[in-house]
Amino acid sequence: MPVFANGDAGYPDTSNLEPRLEWFRSQLAHCSDIVIHPFTIGTGTACSLIYIRELFDYHDAEEHLLKPLIKECSSWNNDLSPLFIEHRLPSAGCRTLTAPSASMDWLLDGCGLLLIDGDSRMLGLSQTKFEKRAIMEAPNESVIRGSREAFVENLDTNLTLVRRRIRSRHLKIEQMTFGTKTRTSVVLIYLDDICPDSLVKEMKRRLACIDVDGVLGSNYLEEAIVDNPSSPFPQIQYTERPDTVSASVLEGRIGVMVNNTPIALIAPVHFFTLLQSAEDYYQPFIAATWIRWIRFVFLASSLLLPSFYIAITTFHPEMIPFNLLISVSSSREVVPFPALMEALMMEIAFEALREASVRIPKSIGQAVSIIGALIIGTAAVQAGIVSAAMVIIVSLTGIASFIIPSFDLGLSFRLLRFPMMLLAGIFGIFGIACGLIIIYVHMLNLQSFGTPYLSPIAPQVAGSFKDTLVRAPWWKMKRRPPTADAANRIRQKSGLRSWAEHSGEGED
Repeated sequence: MPVFANGDAGYPDTSNLEPRLEWFRSQLAHCSDIVIHPFTIGTGTACSLIYIRELFDYHDAEEHLLKPLIKECSSWNNDLSPLFIEHRLPSAGCRTLTAPSASMDWLLDGCGLLLIDGDSRMLGLSQTKFEKRAIMEAPNESVIRGSREAFVENLDTNLTLVRRRIRSRHLKIEQMTFGTKTRTSVVLIYLDDICPDSLVKEMKRRLACIDVDGVLGSNYLEEAIVDNPSSPFPQIQYTERPDTVSASVLEGRIGVMVNNTPIALIAPVHFFTLLQSAEDYYQPFIAATWIRWIRFVFLASSLLLPSFYIAITTFHPEMIPFNLLISVSSSREVVPFPALMEALMMEIAFEALREASVRIPKSIGQAVSIIGALIIGTAAVQAGIVSAAMVIIVSLTGIASFIIPSFDLGLSFRLLRFPMMLLAGIFGIFGIACGLIIIYVHMLNLQSFGTPYLSPIAPQVAGSFKDTLVRAPWWKMKRRPPTADAANRIRQKSGLRSWAEHSGEGED
């Protein structure tokens, strides 16, 4: 528990009620939502209940805690010491507090403080109350088949969603607090019989180095614990789906959940993991494999399609079929800009249009997208500013970037598209080849919490190709990915389809 800003300085060393109330008033001055409610118990002993309005459920505390206390204390003849015996408290969430700093932290968490004249100890009442968003469908990770639940901003609710899916005593949830001002709760989720101890220790070591005054989202932690923060590629996976977190934990990875945000982090992550969607595991394996191949094709298109167009039209027109070359040349005849400048203009305009459609109100976002894509594009072609072929190339590239399941990975390729276009405009196909080599070498040297980024392809891990380029049937994926310890790689027993042998399936 973090120490209050002023610690215990100035707190009166007395059991009298009024000096202690004055200390709390001075510490919480100019806070209009702080309520100090005086009342008496026993045979007239003065008490005060301190709480934050709208964070503390006063009516519940009054009905189920204060009234029983007042009734029980009436026969104690001013000896209120039994109040501070844990098993005598009517509520299991109550605590006896002695340190002012711990009491202040308890109060700021939304709990109540009960101060009694004649006793320096305090009672912490845990009847917290605050508004929270209902569980809804994940807006950015929707699926046709599968769960419709998504994380919300409340950490306890999110933990419940994971506990409902993994009902194992090996599921460990360790809580930490970050931010000297925000005191944000952060939890680590893992299975201690599957997740490597080295991964858990490394995650704790990196998190222990974080010392900030505020953590308002999971990205505050993500940027501080990644292996290579200067890399454009995401090295931690994020998701708002509890089934994705549960599946990752079952694979031997570790989840990080932050209070007040619906986004959970998962580490380590591999490049091929970011190309997988929750939909892959709810669809038949043949359809899921076909969809993955489509993703790989359009992943390459989102990075290379404009670059190849620039290189071919500028340096290698002989590679274009003659009839197509005539069509492309005629459309570019009135364009006053070279292919590189034309492509840069269109790509920047497309990025601006995409950002505008995200930031403006949703009620007019679709209209702006249609106006930008149709009217502006058509007018630019008719005015001779850009060619029709370039509009087609940029549109296909934009569609290809939307197919990538991970937004961060799609953003990485959107950023890399521009230097690839510059290399293509200066050196042609040779520049594209050099750019691809640089990207590949960088990805080979990239790691996520000590695991190779391109695993299990580079380096190759035997038996791990069943969930990369293809999605094998569940009854074929007997082993977990290589992030788990070798002794815990077995995910399921053999013979899941043993019924087929007894029914005669496959016999002549």
